[in-house]
Amino acid sequence: MKIFNAKDFGTIQAAVTECVESGGGTVIVSKGKWESGTIHLKSHVNLYLEDGAVVSFSNNFADYLPPVFTRWEGTECYNYSPLIYAKDCENISITGNGTLVGNGQAWWGWKQLQRNAAEDLCYAQSKGIAVDRRIYGTSEAALRPSFIQTINCKNILLEGFTIVDGPQWTIHPVYCENVTVRNINISTHGPNTDGLNPDSCKNVLVEGCTFDTGDDCIAINSGMNEDGWRVNRACENVEIRNCVMNGGHGALVIGSAVSGGVKNVYFHDCKITGTMQGIRLKSMRGRGGFVDGVRFENIEINNVSDQAIQINLFYEFSTVVPKSTIPSNFRNIEIRNIRGMGAKIGIQIKGLPEQRLKNIILENIELAAESAFDFSDMENIRMNNVIVKNMKNEGVRK
Repeated sequence: MKIFNAKDFGTIQAAVTECVESGGGTVIVSKGKWESGTIHLKSHVNLYLEDGAVVSFSNNFADYLPPVFTRWEGTECYNYSPLIYAKDCENISITGNGTLVGNGQAWWGWKQLQRNAAEDLCYAQSKGIAVDRRIYGTSEAALRPSFIQTINCKNILLEGFTIVDGPQWTIHPVYCENVTVRNINISTHGPNTDGLNPDSCKNVLVEGCTFDTGDDCIAINSGMNEDGWRVNRACENVEIRNCVMNGGHGALVIGSAVSGGVKNVYFHDCKITGTMQGIRLKSMRGRGGFVDGVRFENIEINNVSDQAIQINLFYEFSTVVPKSTIPSNFRNIEIRNIRGMGAKIGIQIKGLPEQRLKNIILENIELAAESAFDFSDMENIRMNNVIVKNMKNEGVRK
């Protein structure tokens, strides 16, 4: 395999381009500080970040143009390039112990400016606007890009490095197959700075990662509303294990963009501290889609501000209000061997009157919370050895 040292080419992108033209290999980013605009990877390229390498991405928005094909919060469009981007590739990787710094602070104020463009985009499919006419990539539209996005790629490895403060979602694989994310450290604190968002992907393994985020630590999605139904690609065969979540909104999350469906997901052996929710499955009227076949096992949840465990079809927040009222169908959810203390509500399960939650198993759960249970619109819920103590250690058993 050929090796290309970025210091011999002046920029990381120049080294990647030479690597691609030579048939692939490893691009080494050596120890020291690097300034970079967007990096576009291609097939058979390993971007290797040496220990002590710090890549700081430009805060000049023009460096992320022209617009590229992307999926923004579950809807296809053309927008600013993600900081690191790959489309239609195979056998790509980012490895090593270096650090990627997104300088997201330059973008975070756009959260207050994005409303008009976000509504325009999210309603585009219901209005019959084709994807090739959904072109953004302006500061007026103010739609922030992801940090790392691979779209329609196969055989992806992300391993070992640290990511700090991206514009919006941090690691965002879309329509990808065979994705491994291992021993990554993510620290990002702006609005909507989720840590990892597998989006309509197949065969995903996440292990040994640490998250400290401004939004959900890990959120599994599959498209938003009408555009998600059009694409109709589930996120499936996902395993998340041995991860640590500190801070942020939900820790282990599915939704709310589940319009293409989510199935066969296994979360286990994780530790959660100081988030808003621990385990969270969320959707709302208008999303449609489904969640089917999900297991949570061997998880510690401590000092969360809201619910330790939440399954909620009445999700209260959305970038825009859906046009339809089609509900999601959540079924075959198993939550076992959960321990923790310090929550406002131990377990909350809220279905819809027209779409009751069913086929849920809760087993071997011991929590301490201000309030034990908040249940509505559900049926066929099996509970065995579930104890939620109040903060005075008075147990409530179901």
